[in-house]
Amino acid sequence: MRIVIGYPPVRTERGMARLAQNRQFFWSKVPSSVYPVVPACAATLLKQAGHEVAWLDGIAQNWTLEKWEEELQKFSPEILMIETKAPVIKHHWEIINKLNPPNGRIKLKIVLVGDHVTALPKESLENCRVDYILTGGNYDFLLLNLVNHLTKKEKLEPGIWSRTAKGFRSTGQFSLNQNLNLMPFINRDLTKWQLYGYNNGNFKYLPGTYIMAGRDCWWRREGGCSFCSWTILYPKFATRTVDNVLDEIGILIEKSGVREIFDDTGTFPVGSWLKEFCEKLIARGYHKKVVMGCNMRFGVLKKEDYKLLARANFRFILYGVESANQKTVDRLTKGITIDKIEEELKILKAANKEAGGQLEPHITCMIGYPWESQADAQKTVNLTKDFFKKDLISTLQATIVIPYPGTKLYKECEKNDWLLTKDWNKYDMSEPVMKTSVPAKNLKSLVSSIYSSRLTPGFVIKKLISVRTVDDLNFYFRGGLAALGHAFDFK
Repeated sequence: MRIVIGYPPVRTERGMARLAQNRQFFWSKVPSSVYPVVPACAATLLKQAGHEVAWLDGIAQNWTLEKWEEELQKFSPEILMIETKAPVIKHHWEIINKLNPPNGRIKLKIVLVGDHVTALPKESLENCRVDYILTGGNYDFLLLNLVNHLTKKEKLEPGIWSRTAKGFRSTGQFSLNQNLNLMPFINRDLTKWQLYGYNNGNFKYLPGTYIMAGRDCWWRREGGCSFCSWTILYPKFATRTVDNVLDEIGILIEKSGVREIFDDTGTFPVGSWLKEFCEKLIARGYHKKVVMGCNMRFGVLKKEDYKLLARANFRFILYGVESANQKTVDRLTKGITIDKIEEELKILKAANKEAGGQLEPHITCMIGYPWESQADAQKTVNLTKDFFKKDLISTLQATIVIPYPGTKLYKECEKNDWLLTKDWNKYDMSEPVMKTSVPAKNLKSLVSSIYSSRLTPGFVIKKLISVRTVDDLNFYFRGGLAALGHAFDFK
């Protein structure tokens, strides 16, 4: 079969929708691309099975919608898979109805995947002429199963919704029982990895790329963080073996010339897995050829762990703080203690210095919770500014919190009548969609001030003094432009 894995470009006055591989969502007028690992796995599986596969990411290509549709028609696919999300779902409905008009002659079958359609599969079947909804996070395996069903009459696995003459049909609740170690290594050429290797602010050493050692986060207490949309996709955690991940890294180093790799597992595996990974990474000599990064949690690693990460040449370590208020992180089931974060960041810094590493912690935070006051939100702003002043963090990300459908936070909103709207177009983090005592303009101003906090004269001088290479200079320049852009986004 002829199959397209595609991202139709969606533009508004706020910029281009940045969608792939994002647990959250943002608009940007500056080119920025994140390599979509799971869709890339889907393309690889289908190609390996002998199908003709085209990778048409109109977002990364910076195409117009007309250009994307033109390329789609050139390839003339039989199946089109689109990853979608709440803020663009209505745009995707319009695109799908245009591609598959009523009584149209096109034999194209369209497939939607992602957290939004996993939470609300019937909604898209009712609002557009989509043919299939693949629920859950292992939709790469499910797409191959669907294609095998259409070509070989293979029985459909659980998790697939489809349209019938009498309505809709579901094969049941999705399963995450697939073995990730049996997944072939991603065909990076097929999926045009270089499109994502340069326009990404997380990478200091270009080109960079993404991998996933696991899907998605091992933090399972009470189902995981209540706001995270990927808890919908991955209610169960699975990981690959250390050697399997290292073999992929070796191929990336040898064949692609990648200089930095970010592992986008929700939280990187820890304990004995992490120890074995770092030791074998060093033993293979990969730490001399590539820089690593990952998502991590506070309250898990000790000084020796951080020293091992530094020796293994990890750099970008991303932590979710979400709020400076303990009552909020408890309510979000984050499982961290705010008062201990500064101590851990100091331990990280000391371990990094002793090991001669380049660990650079990055934190994420959000404001706009219904139960937080202006003073609570200001406390989060003050915390980030204090971390910058003390040179304990290198970069950060700030947004207005959004309760995505299917999350525990969304269910809490429905129970307490907190939702201001169910217009999914407004769920783009540019404005609050939950009732709060803080005016919307104040929330935007607070987010803007979080980004501007990194642009203080003292912080800029420290970074300039720390410049040792052209990579450092380019990275700080790109980061400064990004911070300015985000600050103005929320003005």
